[in-house]
Amino acid sequence: MNRAWAVFKAHPYISNILGYTTLFASADLIHQSVLGGKNTAGFMSKDWGGIDWRQTARVATVGICFHANFNYHWLRGLERLLPGAGVKAVAGKVVVDQMIAGPLTISAFYIGLSLLENKDDPFEDWRHKFWTSYKTGVVFWSTMQAVNFALVPPVARTAFMGGIALAFTIYLCHLKQQCGHKLE
Repeated sequence: MNRAWAVFKAHPYISNILGYTTLFASADLIHQSVLGGKNTAGFMSKDWGGIDWRQTARVATVGICFHANFNYHWLRGLERLLPGAGVKAVAGKVVVDQMIAGPLTISAFYIGLSLLENKDDPFEDWRHKFWTSYKTGVVFWSTMQAVNFALVPPVARTAFMGGIALAFTIYLCHLKQQCGHKLE
């Protein structure tokens, strides 16, 4: 374990990006296998266990191209802007995170996946599902980020956030697959 931590500390960017992306893809796999996610992109590859591997690849692509990189740099910048783990600093980080990162990451998820699915209107899912996702995210992420900023060392924050994002991404994958429903 000490050796893994040494590698993680020596290469935090690569470790965080790979870890976060793996967790993002895992969220889609959990959604499909445990929650019975249905494909909406018109193609279902059931090569192994009824999993749509193209959907998982799309989720992983959005994860590595936007979410992992954004969160790594975002958390570093947020720590520089509001350093420390005191109540005031943590509260400030949570508020700024929810006002800026929350809308950006949810938007990137829905719009990014829609673009990768070649949808005619890449903003359709975003228009129908953003507010439901954001309201849920404010409650979920405010709590999780308070723990992250108060208790987790800065070098491990993206990895911790990736682990927590696993649960929220399962929720987003589930919500994304809800066809024909305008959620409020």
